[in-house]
Amino acid sequence: MTKDEFLLRFNLLQLAESGHNYQHPSPLKSAAVLIALVESEVEGEGLQVLLTKRASHLKHHPSQVSFPGGKVEQEDKSIIDTALREAFEEIGLSADAVTVAGQLPAYETISGFHVTPVIAIVAHSQEYIMDKNEVAEIFQVPLQFFLTTDDHHVFVANKNGKQHNVHFLPYKHYNIWGATAVMLKDLVSHLN
Repeated sequence: MTKDEFLLRFNLLQLAESGHNYQHPSPLKSAAVLIALVESEVEGEGLQVLLTKRASHLKHHPSQVSFPGGKVEQEDKSIIDTALREAFEEIGLSADAVTVAGQLPAYETISGFHVTPVIAIVAHSQEYIMDKNEVAEIFQVPLQFFLTTDDHHVFVANKNGKQHNVHFLPYKHYNIWGATAVMLKDLVSHLN
């Protein structure tokens, strides 16, 4: 999928109902992630989804595949500022290289966050500077993979006496799951 195709579909279609049903029982901390779609420099490859693998020593979601992002800080002017600041801190992605396209509705996570996914286009692959204290790996997956795969799994889990869906999307040796997987699923549902 090219940038122009993505923007046309994303902007014209109404957001579909999310497969995410988790509601956290206590007050939540606001956070944002950046769903960065990188324009490939190779003709015909289309957009690539930028993902990270979190460092193994982190308190929240260690070693999990995620989007760059984190909690809202007092100096952030908006949720978009949070997503851009966190992407710069974690992987060195400059806000100047990013064009924000929109956002998905916020998600509540088991770890106690109210996370808003901000969707952006990155003009081309950047030279990333990984903060090894937060990120173990940076990689890209063709958006086309998520648009065409049938290998999406959902199982029902119980937490605090309530049932909720946990999503899994395997890709090569990566297991993309939880909020990251459901955000990708919702983005794809919106585009199809």
